[in-house]
Amino acid sequence: MTLSSNQVTAMLPVKDMARARNFYEQQLALTPLGEKPDGKFVYRCGGTEIALFPRPGGTKADHTALSFKVDDIGAAIRELKGRGVTFADYDLPGLQTVEHVCVLGSEKAAWFQDPEGNILCLHEDVA
Repeated sequence: MTLSSNQVTAMLPVKDMARARNFYEQQLALTPLGEKPDGKFVYRCGGTEIALFPRPGGTKADHTALSFKVDDIGAAIRELKGRGVTFADYDLPGLQTVEHVCVLGSEKAAWFQDPEGNILCLHEDVA
């Protein structure tokens, strides 16, 4: 068996399912697939699924939980900002953003958080 041909589901912990669903449906405009018997709520995104699962403590991660590949990061940022998404800016050694975008070798990236504290990213391949 090889996993390379299997669908992937990204699992994101949420404290407040209604608040999280509003963000993913209204601000990110993801396509809802529905609620599962175990309480997860699932979205289709490209060839993958994103599953929000209830967790009283929410996320403990301090890294990017998932990244959306886009063709034009500037346009994607403008569209999401128009729906109320707030992007992070950084001025750290090796990680600096200009208009929310950091160039990292062969890609551009921009980060934001969902209302549950999960760190999300947009990335565009440039090479």
